[in-house]
Amino acid sequence: MTHDSAITPKPAAYARRSFLYRVLEAAGATFIEIDGAAVAATVGGDAESEAARARELGLIDLTPLPRGGFKGHGALDWLRRQGMTIGDANNRAYPVDDGALVLRLADSEALILGDLAATGDTCARLEHEWSMENADGGYPVPRRSTNFWVLITGRHAAALFAKICGVDLRPHKFANHDIAQTSVARINTVIVRDDRGDLPVFHLLGDGASAEYMWGCLLDAMKEFDGQPVGYLALNIK
Repeated sequence: MTHDSAITPKPAAYARRSFLYRVLEAAGATFIEIDGAAVAATVGGDAESEAARARELGLIDLTPLPRGGFKGHGALDWLRRQGMTIGDANNRAYPVDDGALVLRLADSEALILGDLAATGDTCARLEHEWSMENADGGYPVPRRSTNFWVLITGRHAAALFAKICGVDLRPHKFANHDIAQTSVARINTVIVRDDRGDLPVFHLLGDGASAEYMWGCLLDAMKEFDGQPVGYLALNIK
């Protein structure tokens, strides 16, 4: 699915919206429509300057974008029958051809992150294909409506996490596509390293009810490194 670069109405005009949209509006964000929701395109700056900031330390809200999950003793086998390549190791993310990621959280649970361009169909296809009759021991989990999803980007990202997380996320300790299910600022979260070329990138997901609290904690921890919230356009997704 493509997205329009034109600025859209306020997020409240959409049925699906980020838990963080009020915080982003207050910060001067502009929005674009992606997959039927408003995503912050910029947050007080222009796309070029925010892209430069993202290379140092940036915080991007992706909460409106597609994602999902499946649990149950047969969930991983069902996903494999849908064409997902999932290895034997838990706490690893396995890429899908369209840019999505399958996060193997346990022997009986996977979280699906849609591609950042929102042009792939993995999440929608899995949602369409699942049924009680063919699930065989697996059931869907509504991650899109229950979890926030933000990105922490840039060369200072691991140092930021060191202030609020007990897991060592430095590159030589935490490989690309590794997953940590751990506490960040005393909130249970899922962290995934998913570098974009030479840009360090970490996905962070947690309970949507804690989204504003987590956002504030991240902004506070970023101050030491002059980090700032930036918009979706900072990722330079084509």
